[in-house]
Amino acid sequence: MSISDSLECCTPLAREPMSPEAADRVVPMLKALADPVRLRLMSMVLSRVGAEACACELLPAFELSQPTISHHLKVLHEAGLLDREKRGVWVYFSARADAMAALGGLFDAALAPA
Repeated sequence: MSISDSLECCTPLAREPMSPEAADRVVPMLKALADPVRLRLMSMVLSRVGAEACACELLPAFELSQPTISHHLKVLHEAGLLDREKRGVWVYFSARADAMAALGGLFDAALAPA
């Protein structure tokens, strides 16, 4: 089952209570974003043209080792938030538009005036 398939069934939180099964599918993505480094990495990727960035562009923004940044990017990838593509010696990460739209959709109308 793809990430978009897992979130496709999820209605906005304000529309109806979420089922335990739907919560189980959404939690890995939210947990992945609940880390400050991973949240910053996601922001850096999303803010680039085409929502894509080379790992080599992300590393200098942190005072962390390359293996630590690679681990955080792997967590985001495994949660279905990023795609990755190896080009030569570097890996490029791109935000998954379907996952971003689905996550955003969870909060649609949550704060809309009644």
